[in-house]
Amino acid sequence: MALMGETDRARTAAQINRDNLTACSFSKVDVRAAVDATDQWIEDNTASWNSSLPTGFRTTASAAQKAWLFAYVLMRRIGRLRAEEDG
Repeated sequence: MALMGETDRARTAAQINRDNLTACSFSKVDVRAAVDATDQWIEDNTASWNSSLPTGFRTTASAAQKAWLFAYVLMRRIGRLRAEEDG
């Protein structure tokens, strides 16, 4: 997957600012810079992460499915993904 464009990065930062319900001392500019850095980190490390995936998944999943996997695991780790099995 390619780096996000300017609009996607701006909209991502805006949504983070809307969704953040925790008191913080960082600014909107800081959030945008963090979005940019994270997007770049993902781009720079995709090959390494991809090579760590099990062969069956790595060789058959699309780039979008791999990104979806990454997002779901991260969302679950931070408590933002509920599964039907959670009750």
